[in-house]
Amino acid sequence: MSTIKISDAELEVMSILWREKQAVSFSDIRIELSDKMGWEKSTIATLLRRLQKKGAVSIQEKEIYYYVPNITKEDYAMSRKRSLIDKFYDGSTKNFVAALCQKGELTEADIDELKMYFRMGDENK
Repeated sequence: MSTIKISDAELEVMSILWREKQAVSFSDIRIELSDKMGWEKSTIATLLRRLQKKGAVSIQEKEIYYYVPNITKEDYAMSRKRSLIDKFYDGSTKNFVAALCQKGELTEADIDELKMYFRMGDENK
């Protein structure tokens, strides 16, 4: 799957689509983003056009336009994670996790929970 680059503003739109898990009308997207972000109708329309052009969303035309994501949140997160690891950790997931541990991003409880998670994964193989 090719990596689709989504800006932070576009990610606000995608978050609505991913959360709803069904086609969402422009009106519903506009109401939420106007309230949350203070964005005008034209800004939201521009973001949706960009996402459509990138292939991240599709339009379902009924009596009005409805928008649906073409990519899942999980697939997008995975592609961004891979890009981050490739850029900053020479493609090494181990180095990425080590950096999290060294900088105090993970607590001892987090590490213990991860160990348990991996032990359970080994039992399921």
